[in-house]
Amino acid sequence: MSSSPIRQRRTDMGSGFPTLLRKELQRFWKVGFQTIAAPVLTALLYLLIFAHVLEGRVSVYDSLPYTSFLIPGLMMMSMLQNAFANPSSSLIQSRITGNLVFILLPPMSHLEIYGAYLLAAIARGLCCGIGVWLVALFFTDLSINNPFWVLGFAVLSCGVMGNLGIIAGLWSEKFDQLAAFQNFLILPATFLSGVFYSIHSLPEFWQGVSHWNPVFYMIDGFRHGFFSASDVSPWHSLAVVCLVFIGLSFFTLRLLARGYKLRN
Repeated sequence: MSSSPIRQRRTDMGSGFPTLLRKELQRFWKVGFQTIAAPVLTALLYLLIFAHVLEGRVSVYDSLPYTSFLIPGLMMMSMLQNAFANPSSSLIQSRITGNLVFILLPPMSHLEIYGAYLLAAIARGLCCGIGVWLVALFFTDLSINNPFWVLGFAVLSCGVMGNLGIIAGLWSEKFDQLAAFQNFLILPATFLSGVFYSIHSLPEFWQGVSHWNPVFYMIDGFRHGFFSASDVSPWHSLAVVCLVFIGLSFFTLRLLARGYKLRN
């Protein structure tokens, strides 16, 4: 009988999940020049510089033009960095401004909080990736051979970084801690994952090191969806990305269930 009022309150108020999700989506959409247009511009600058310098000088997958090879890597890099940035920046700003308590007041479970932040992270990542792809069409005809591989790796990879963003946002108490997380983990992992090169162009030792980087499998599997060619089997890449996503999701849910640093 003691749980009846709680159920009634939850029924009357409804789930806070749609509200939190809408808030997180509007949060990045209302400042789209900063959260979407700016990453697209950054990717465009990378494309202009690297394509100008290396086009015709680097051979990838036998006859594939370097510009075409580069674009999926830039798309994935933009998606990953922005999927990480969305929940991490939201949580750290809520903690510093003191409004994190408003996430705890509604009758939401840790699954609903997790789902809202993760879906918003995936949405922002996909928006950035689509933006880079649309701009890149002005430079080369980049067709998609297998949209299921492209979409699958895009969603899973953004989900991985969304999980990392939630973890970083929960752990960080100051902006410099969040910056350290991003500068010493996210950026090296994305830049040293085959965005600008095929790992077969690396010495054998560094090829082995690259195989320990989960982001490499995200980018390689994503490229397979465009060209039906990759450095490793796309099924191998899919298995690695799925395992990383499941492991991080479980860890993130455990932190949220414990209220890790949410009530401090």
